[in-house]
Amino acid sequence: MSFHQSSYSPHIKRPRLTPSRYLGDRFIPVRAAMDFDVAGFLLRSENKKDTDMLVSPSKEEYRKQLASIVLKDHNSLEGYRILKFNAKPNKCELDPMYPTAEDLFPSPNQQRRFPRHIPQTSERTLDAPDLVDDYYLNLLDWSCKNVVAIGLGNIVYLWNATNQAIEELPEVKEDDGPVTSVSWAPDGTHIAIGLNNSDVQIWDSLSLKKVRSLRGHSARVGSLSWNGSILSTGGRDSKIFNHDVRINKHIISRLSAHEQEVCGLKWSLSGKQLASGGNDNLLYIWDVGFRSGHYLHRLDAHKAAVKALAWCPYQSNLLASGGGTADRCIKFWNTRNGALLNSIDTNSQVCSLQWNHHEKELLSSHGFSENQLTLWKFPSMKKITEITGHTARVLHLAQSPDGFTVASAAADETLRFWQVFGTSRSTSVSLKGIKKESNFPLSSHMTIR
Repeated sequence: MSFHQSSYSPHIKRPRLTPSRYLGDRFIPVRAAMDFDVAGFLLRSENKKDTDMLVSPSKEEYRKQLASIVLKDHNSLEGYRILKFNAKPNKCELDPMYPTAEDLFPSPNQQRRFPRHIPQTSERTLDAPDLVDDYYLNLLDWSCKNVVAIGLGNIVYLWNATNQAIEELPEVKEDDGPVTSVSWAPDGTHIAIGLNNSDVQIWDSLSLKKVRSLRGHSARVGSLSWNGSILSTGGRDSKIFNHDVRINKHIISRLSAHEQEVCGLKWSLSGKQLASGGNDNLLYIWDVGFRSGHYLHRLDAHKAAVKALAWCPYQSNLLASGGGTADRCIKFWNTRNGALLNSIDTNSQVCSLQWNHHEKELLSSHGFSENQLTLWKFPSMKKITEITGHTARVLHLAQSPDGFTVASAAADETLRFWQVFGTSRSTSVSLKGIKKESNFPLSSHMTIR
């Protein structure tokens, strides 16, 4: 037997091997970083395909235990991955209360937007004497042809915002008045007027002549809302009538659910749902089918009368409602399933609501104690600004056809115009042609008559 002489010599100094270091062209791995459990599992596995998808038993058991704690559903763990990056999340049926990805991360191609200036003083102020100080009435509306209608005592005044012309409909008889509600038809020519004697009249604003009278209520009619040729009316008799103004027998359905005066009435923009609010603190959602007594939802979250109603212009089935003094809240509803999405305590009576058609914002008008207008960012409902100017509760709001100007009528007997939603790009609805100077020495603002 022969032995080869070893090339090792104790006198030659050799470098010490350091784990995870390159020494020349040699790589010495660190075995401590290897998962022997996975390696053993792979060696014992007969199927060598798709080995990248295999997971060690210990890690799979850990995943299942973690899933059972987080998901709390042991029956749905099979094949379920807690974190999954290769699929898009499902879009909620209705998610207006949460910001979208575009809100959080705007595209670099979008034009940079700077905070707009919101005036704290009204653009114009008009006298509105004899405006009835009654929370349950609806006495202000703005037509698609840029004419503002306001009920003052027994007269309805029409103020043209384009040429500042003022006209008035013939005075209602003393026994029939005062005017309790006004609402422009979609054509911008005809206007519905509710009266204290329970009648509803349709007028032609061009000829200033009454077209017809609609009867059916047994008490004053304080709320009106159009849906095409259908006029819905709500009265102190707690009834809602739907009238087809084209036919002789105009009442096509009766909705009986409220127990007290109907003070809020608003059709959705799609014309498929009707919202009604009452002095019984209830909010009802009705289907276009008009089946008497059959409502979609009965919503009882408010603690006071529900007058202020506003449908979101960019999110179908989203309704905002405001409560009276004992409630003071603005609530948001998914009218498809009747879910309450959010509720904000405003600390004052909510009289009216208007959505901004250009931004995700909501404007509210209030009574005691500040008598203010409040602009809210939606959906966070953070206050953008509060606007004061009225000295009594702001009972009514109406919006210009272009959606930039808001008119407010208050118990201080003034009608004010605010550029709260931005600056008008159309001269046809601009208020800039009105002179600020007044012809009345004792008045600091214009008069409507």
